[in-house]
Amino acid sequence: MREVILPGSLEELWRLLSDRPQARVYAGGTDLLVRMYKGLLDPEALICLDRIEELKGVGEQDGCVRIGSCATYGRLVEEPLVRCLPALRKAIGQIGSPLVRNMGTIGGNICTASPAGDTLPPLYAMEAEVELLSREGSRRAPIREFITGPGATCLKRAEILSAVWVKKPQEYNVHHFEKVGLRNALACSVVTMAALLRLGPGGMVEKAAFAWGSVAPTVFSCPEAQEALSGKPLSAASLSRAADLVRNVVRPISDVRADADYRRAVAGNLLLRLLDVAYERKG
Repeated sequence: MREVILPGSLEELWRLLSDRPQARVYAGGTDLLVRMYKGLLDPEALICLDRIEELKGVGEQDGCVRIGSCATYGRLVEEPLVRCLPALRKAIGQIGSPLVRNMGTIGGNICTASPAGDTLPPLYAMEAEVELLSREGSRRAPIREFITGPGATCLKRAEILSAVWVKKPQEYNVHHFEKVGLRNALACSVVTMAALLRLGPGGMVEKAAFAWGSVAPTVFSCPEAQEALSGKPLSAASLSRAADLVRNVVRPISDVRADADYRRAVAGNLLLRLLDVAYERKG
């Protein structure tokens, strides 16, 4: 039977990481345990972060929300401070089942670095930063630099992700997240999109930020689509042009959930939904 160690403090964690360098660190384990069951991972021991209270807090500082890496989805969807991050909150609410949301953590979703990770497109669109902690100190990095490829991050040995910092997106007045899966519940996403818009008088797009999941090796952004919409009225025609740009540059793969052409079409089509989203907001 594999050993599971539960440190109760950061100091105890640093000692364990020094003594057991081959052990695997985890929080909720909703991704890790599945991979172990499939035989994709076989760590000599597991270090669970669940009892380290310093990693669970949610707070506010300098116009940012700081979310502890071990905060569960279930807690975050009810957390008042997360309500000012509507796209992220909606993404969290669509993850798995209530059981998964009560176990899974935002830090685990980030460190798993799956292109299909539901929290990642909102975090990319909001230009979130991750806080990385070791015995030597802490550092921060933009999330788009932290995740370097499918399942790959720049996390160093004996270092953990301790928190994610998200600036309140007050400059936007439209916040949207949408997930397309193979069924209505408990689905791993085929394509996801987070969209932030600042609409001015007459529906003019003054600023836009988009990010897609499951259409490239990492979360995908399209500056060309953002620039194509900026300074234009939000309309079927302007969104259609931006959607064509997205379809031309995404790099999806084919797998058991969907083929590349379907993902490419859906990535563009999700942009077209923004006209309805903006209309509903006015209503």
